[in-house]
Amino acid sequence: MAKHVGVKLPEDLVEVLKSGKAVAVLATFSEKGLPHTTPIQCMYPKGQESILLTIHKDHQGYHNMVWQKKVMISFMAAGNVAYSILGRVGVVRAPSMVHPLMNVVRVDIIDIKSDRSVLTKVDSGVQWSYTSWEAEELLNGLFGELKEITKTM
Repeated sequence: MAKHVGVKLPEDLVEVLKSGKAVAVLATFSEKGLPHTTPIQCMYPKGQESILLTIHKDHQGYHNMVWQKKVMISFMAAGNVAYSILGRVGVVRAPSMVHPLMNVVRVDIIDIKSDRSVLTKVDSGVQWSYTSWEAEELLNGLFGELKEITKTM
């Protein structure tokens, strides 16, 4: 059964986000009411009540979040990290300073619930690796931009 956690990021989730290896599922709805999910890898906590993320400017998830302003983000990672975050979004930078096709979005937390189960635990989250040195360079640049924004915004 889901447990309300509050509006501040739990420390174990902050650690996952700062690791640079988090994967989350961003859930949005289109103007027609159709659900849409998007895997997100480039995220960084901004304080305890917001998350910054990057997303392609033409992605359906981006268009949905700009239109609807609310999203759900689901996290599962090693160490039984399992949370869902309801948030309100705002565009921070369009385009990103790193890549003209990427935009930076802030998700201000409305509510966090724990998705941990009494019957099972998350031993391992989704693991990913770079597909090329160019991809690694791009993602490292985007992570750097997110970290810089947390200091200046």
